Amino acid sequence: MIDLHCHLLPGIDDGSQDLEQSLEMARISAADGVSVTACTPHIFPGVYNNTGPDIRRRIAALQSELDAAGIPMRLVTGGDVHIAPDLVAKLKSGEALSLNDSRYVLIEPPHHVLPPRIEDLFFNLLSAGYVPVVTHPERMSWIDREYDMLVRLVRSGAWMQITAGALVGLFGSAPRKWSERMLREGMVHIVASDAHGPTRRPPRMGEAYAALISLVGQAEATNIVQNRPQAILQNLAPDAIPEPPVSGARDGGGRQGSVWDKMSRVFRGH
Repeated sequence: MIDLHCHLLPGIDDGSQDLEQSLEMARISAADGVSVTACTPHIFPGVYNNTGPDIRRRIAALQSELDAAGIPMRLVTGGDVHIAPDLVAKLKSGEALSLNDSRYVLIEPPHHVLPPRIEDLFFNLLSAGYVPVVTHPERMSWIDREYDMLVRLVRSGAWMQITAGALVGLFGSAPRKWSERMLREGMVHIVASDAHGPTRRPPRMGEAYAALISLVGQAEATNIVQNRPQAILQNLAPDAIPEPPVSGARDGGGRQGSVWDKMSRVFRGH
């Protein structure tokens, strides 16, 4: 499996607090079958002022520690990127990081109040050649009133990442319900741990994979935790990657036909 959202770097945000915790998290993930982990600390100006060059240095140092400890895991670059008006410029300059320097970038919206014109931000990212991957929408307090907006984002070319722990009930019944609905409606592209520690919000990829098999079958479960994440690491165009199957009704009449959809098909080939 490949885990593309994990707060594994020690002492850089609200995730792992020290090297010991990072090593224990990596051991848990490796034992679960995770071979590649993206280190994705928050990039949140004014709160977590992490920058691309510093994240890269810290990942290289942690990889050396994992190798010395005999933990069979490869680390790649990334960031849990919060919404900012100059986000495209920051990505192009390297101040903010996409996943493994690909076109795919994790975007974390605010948990409680959506900023105005949020769909314009995603359109701008798509227009610049990036594929925004919305992190843990199933855990957002606004999902019940803004679900149609998420549908529009997927139709436009955005991807969705749900949390492994949400699938197994770690965050309560509502996130689990929304995770299952999104899976049924073909709204989930990848699952990642979003782990923050070895005991507080630990990696749960193995349990999530088992839950996925029961919900969407073996083939799609493997797409979600292995094949699509691998395609991201290889920077494949979305049109070259199988879409999530739709087994339930989705508002909006499918993926095709909107102006955003036509525009996104142009830019996704870049």
